[in-house]
Amino acid sequence: MSATLFSDIEYLRGVGEARGAKYRKLGIACPYDLIYHIPRTYLDFRAFVPICQAVLGEYNVLKLTITSKMPPQRIRNGLVICKAVATDGMDDILITVYNNVYAFQALKEGGTYYMHGKVSGNFLRREIASPTYIGVQERVLIQPIYPLTQGLSVNMVRANMQQALEILRKEPLETLPENIRREYDLPPLMWALENIHFPSSDQAAENARRRLAFDELLKLQLGMSLMKTRSRRNTAYQLDSRISVKPYLDALPFEMTAGQSKAVNDIITDLCRNVPMNRLLQGDVGSGKTAVAAAACYFTAKNGVQAALMAPTEILASQHFKTLSGFLEPLGIRVCLLTGSVKGKKKTAIYEAIKSGDMDVIVGTHAIIQKDVEYKALGLVITDEQHRFGVAQRAALAEKGDTPHKLVMSATPIPRTLALIIYGDLDISAITELPKGRKPIKTFAVTGKLRQSAFGFVREKLDMGYQAYVVCPMIEDSESDLFAVKSYAEAAAKSDLKGYSTALLHGKMKPAEKDKVMKEFHDGNVQVLICTTVVEVGVDVPNAAVMVIENADRFGLSQLHQLRGRVGRGTAESTCILITDNVSEDCVKRMKIMKATNDGFRISEEDLKMRGPGDFFGSAQHGLPPLKIADIALNTQLMNQAQKCAGEILAADPTLDLPANRHLKFDTMRLFNKDITG
Repeated sequence: MSATLFSDIEYLRGVGEARGAKYRKLGIACPYDLIYHIPRTYLDFRAFVPICQAVLGEYNVLKLTITSKMPPQRIRNGLVICKAVATDGMDDILITVYNNVYAFQALKEGGTYYMHGKVSGNFLRREIASPTYIGVQERVLIQPIYPLTQGLSVNMVRANMQQALEILRKEPLETLPENIRREYDLPPLMWALENIHFPSSDQAAENARRRLAFDELLKLQLGMSLMKTRSRRNTAYQLDSRISVKPYLDALPFEMTAGQSKAVNDIITDLCRNVPMNRLLQGDVGSGKTAVAAAACYFTAKNGVQAALMAPTEILASQHFKTLSGFLEPLGIRVCLLTGSVKGKKKTAIYEAIKSGDMDVIVGTHAIIQKDVEYKALGLVITDEQHRFGVAQRAALAEKGDTPHKLVMSATPIPRTLALIIYGDLDISAITELPKGRKPIKTFAVTGKLRQSAFGFVREKLDMGYQAYVVCPMIEDSESDLFAVKSYAEAAAKSDLKGYSTALLHGKMKPAEKDKVMKEFHDGNVQVLICTTVVEVGVDVPNAAVMVIENADRFGLSQLHQLRGRVGRGTAESTCILITDNVSEDCVKRMKIMKATNDGFRISEEDLKMRGPGDFFGSAQHGLPPLKIADIALNTQLMNQAQKCAGEILAADPTLDLPANRHLKFDTMRLFNKDITG
């Protein structure tokens, strides 16, 4: 039986069980997946040079004829070295291939090849090591270089790709009708897929990339829109708009900012609709999101239904419980805390109170979604820093109610253009200003020469009774010159911070250990927390007034801003000191931005311009499909076109059920790896 686009990848010639397992490591299970395995770059074999003009120590393309091959040499640890002599008609060169007998055997004596590899040696004797090659008869001289895994070579993937494209020619696909392709000046999909892998010219590769990037952005828009439509099923908890939230607002010890007030109005309006709210509350560090969430909890409780807030750590959950209790309990709203450390009779009592409806607001960690927890009427679900929860955990909380309203809180400012994609299935409320009286954090950038002075300043603050953070980029020492938190903590305790109580915090510690250290710091028993970025989204320690960030050049602007937001949470003037010996133009520009503004949204816009969307998409933390081709930072115009196109398609066919959109719907569902209309 011949292979189809969706046959197992092992159906391709030369792909047995072992190679199939390697492909699956790359997320490639069938020829269709392989076709969308996009080259990361290309080798241009057209630009070959004579051996005598090859630049030593650099990669060159040579056109060589094999004159003789030597038997493979087996040396220590099973390593195999294969050697051959080749000529370009004027000079000879030694070809050396390490541990790849298969590739070496494919080279035939008398055969002529284009070879790309690092050339070494001297004027008299030259060598090219482990070259990538194609036969001189090959028509396409711009060859793809793919992301690989151990055990897969570029030549193997190229050969399999040719087979996959051959299958595609027999089963041609097209996701966009001709009128849309004309409107947006896009080539046919079949042509684009052939030319992204084996381009006939540089321009062909560019045109192919544009078509596939457009497709990717379009499918992203369509998928998010379909998810939003899916979430518009009726909720059992349409709340009563006649109930006033004014008593809560009047009882606050401060006046809400304009951004907070608007967010509260957005949320109350959503809660009174017959479809579930699905809203993102986005605000900079310290912008007062919890006070807004408390307003939503108050309104929900006054409507006679329950609200639950899930935080990623016990410390954050305890922090939210303390804040919400302070706001709500004087108004008669009953708030409880449920975390993994609550045991025995106390846990049983909380379970019973939740089930009977004696608790209005339930705050906790993932403990609040355990199967033993039953809610009487869960109408509002709030997740804080939701990217730190798995998709299954978020879904489990929502399933505790009958299509409850959902509010997501995030302290990671994201440019609006990007937020519309990342959170395309959510409505967005953004708090862009800080509460009145909050002092901006003073930020300084210095080189290592001023480290002693910086720590002199830290000691002054500690002597005044304040606490400090010191952030390092690594956990353990490596070959790089980056500071590692473990050795740094040991050294600092004997020098810069001698006589002061310090603690160590990093991501490899067990959750219970991390919580213990953070509690010690929070309670003031530790003066200096020496840590990695594990504190980027963390606890509120108002007494922490200074932060030192080592190797500051190794962090993105948004990450530096998140780290900096750990201080400046009390009434004292706070300081952030960025230490870096990198004086490149790019680094100097980034440090200047950090010194110039405390506005997280402005910083995120600059970060997007300078680094691209990696900070926001890189970790796939938002549950979105990763973008393989499109670059949001570079493809803003293309993204706008894709948004417009998605709107046109959905206006005519809201569920993509028309025959003309069959392939497009299939591809969109595949991208999201689930039935987004189910």
